[in-house]
Amino acid sequence: MTWAGLANYERLLGDDRFHISLANNIRWLVVMMLAPLGGLALALFLNQNIRGIRMIKSLFFFPFVINLVVIGLVFSWFYNPDLGLLAAVFRSLGLRPIPVLAHERLATYAVIAANLWPQTAYCMILYLTGLTSMNAQVVEAARIDGAAGLKMLWHVIIPQLRGASFVAFVVTIVGALRSFDLIAIMTGGGPWGRTNVLAYQMYNEALFNFNMGYGAAIAVVLFLIMSIFIALFLRTVVKNER
Repeated sequence: MTWAGLANYERLLGDDRFHISLANNIRWLVVMMLAPLGGLALALFLNQNIRGIRMIKSLFFFPFVINLVVIGLVFSWFYNPDLGLLAAVFRSLGLRPIPVLAHERLATYAVIAANLWPQTAYCMILYLTGLTSMNAQVVEAARIDGAAGLKMLWHVIIPQLRGASFVAFVVTIVGALRSFDLIAIMTGGGPWGRTNVLAYQMYNEALFNFNMGYGAAIAVVLFLIMSIFIALFLRTVVKNER
């Protein structure tokens, strides 16, 4: 073996596959930020004392307990242009089914949508836990003072959910940047590498192309990106608390 120095990092700068993977990771990060918001909305909806709410809660818990491999297979069947449910919807509308997972522009978003489903359920569980541990006296005092609707949500409820929000956003950021499972199951990085992300490219380079050094360089870049985003988020949280 010979000392490579910074050669692997220089190679990254000119590698189109790395640029595609990095861009896809950013897309994952942006779209996955919908998970905490959706989880909060579902938690607020489910945190009510109405008849049958336990049954409804179990339906929303369901995606969280399913393995990602199963979710990947289910969504692959859902997107199937011949036998899938999405194809049936298109035909019922008089439209031609789209092979979503074979489409250069849509495939990445189709995989992200599959991952958004269980991640939203996870965030919902975090927020439900936070809602059950809120200070009821503060909420009641706000109601007496006339707070309701969005004012109650923004000034009373959300401030008491800072802990749940912190965990939800950090876990979502880390999950979006290290995305691997669903890509391996649903697309294998295709079509033509358009759904590749850094973690999957690192896996291919290190284990299949036997470029251990190059794969390690990708891993270091992924770690640095993850650290930067988490550090920025922590800084924002600390600044808001002050």
